[in-house]
Amino acid sequence: MTRSELIAALMQKNPHLQLREATLLVNTVFGGISQSLANGQRVELRGFGAFSVKERDPRLGRNPKTGEQVQVDKKLVPFFKTGKELHQRLNKGHKS
Repeated sequence: MTRSELIAALMQKNPHLQLREATLLVNTVFGGISQSLANGQRVELRGFGAFSVKERDPRLGRNPKTGEQVQVDKKLVPFFKTGKELHQRLNKGHKS
């Protein structure tokens, strides 16, 4: 689902919302999540999951064009862990 599809779905379920209001709501939620992660904070949405930031250690990588080894610096990456309810919903009816 894209951002515009999410806005359209929000407007469909809430006919009183104008496009500008629905867009503002979606942008506010995503902006809040992004800002919290940028500040190193964890964002938890009960029943859905939690966003956090993990640090990747520096490592030796390879340039895909030349095959030459290059040093990759440490970096921060976003990480998402599904909540219990979402995990169960995704795996409902799937038995290995």
